[in-house]
Amino acid sequence: MSALSKLTATGKVWRLSEVQATTAVVSTGFHELDQALAGGWPLHTVVDLQSQLGIGELRLLLPLLQQQQQQGKLLVFIAPPLKLCGQMLQQAGLQLSQLLILTPHNAKDAFWAAEICLKSGCCSAVLHWQASISVAQLKRLQLCAEQGQSCHLLLRPPQSQLALPVALSLQLSPHPQGIAIDILKRRGGHHRGRIVLDWQQHYPQLCMPAEPTAAASKTQAALSCLNTAQAFSQSA
Repeated sequence: MSALSKLTATGKVWRLSEVQATTAVVSTGFHELDQALAGGWPLHTVVDLQSQLGIGELRLLLPLLQQQQQQGKLLVFIAPPLKLCGQMLQQAGLQLSQLLILTPHNAKDAFWAAEICLKSGCCSAVLHWQASISVAQLKRLQLCAEQGQSCHLLLRPPQSQLALPVALSLQLSPHPQGIAIDILKRRGGHHRGRIVLDWQQHYPQLCMPAEPTAAASKTQAALSCLNTAQAFSQSA
C-alpha cells in the first residue's frame, strides 16, 4: 500500500471527488442548504463560519441548536461579541436550563474553555467566537470534538486567508432577500457556489412586505377608484 493510500485510509487525506459516507450529519433545517452540504451539518467536528456580526448567523444555526438540545446535553456559547437575550433564546425554542454562556477575559481562555467543553462529553454543541485561530489549535479542537462527540461551531470575521483544514467552511454575507452562503470548503465535495436563503420564505414575520410591482400598483389603484365610484353611486 502506498503512503498516499495509507493516509487516505486513515482519513488524514480526503479525495475531492469522494464524499465520506461515514461522517454523521444533521439537517440544517433548510432544504436548499441540505442539498448543497450533502445532507446537512457535519457532526462531531469543527465547522468554520466566517460572518459579519448580526446578519442572521444565529438564526441560520437555530434549527441545529434546537435539534442538538434534544440530546439533553448543554449548549455552550463562548465569548459571544454581544449580550444574548434570554427571552429571545427561549422564544426561539431553546431550553435555558441547558444553556451555558461563558465570557472569558481573552482569546487564550476562550480556547481553553472550548477544549474543556468539547471533550467533556456533556455538551452537544459549542459556539465559539474567536477572531483568529492557528492550525495547531484547530487540530486540538477537532480531536476534542471527536472525543466528546460534540459539534464545534467556530464563528469569526471574514478572512482573506485560505480556508482552514476543517470539515466545512462557509462564508456568510447579507443579502436583500435574507442571507447569502458561500461554500469555501466541504470535505469530500466540490465548491457549490453561492446559496441564498430567502428569509421571507422561512421567517416572514421578520421581513418587510415586498414592494408591489408597477402593474400591481396600477391594478390596485383601479380597484380603489372602482370602489370609490360604487360608494358614491350607492349614496346617491
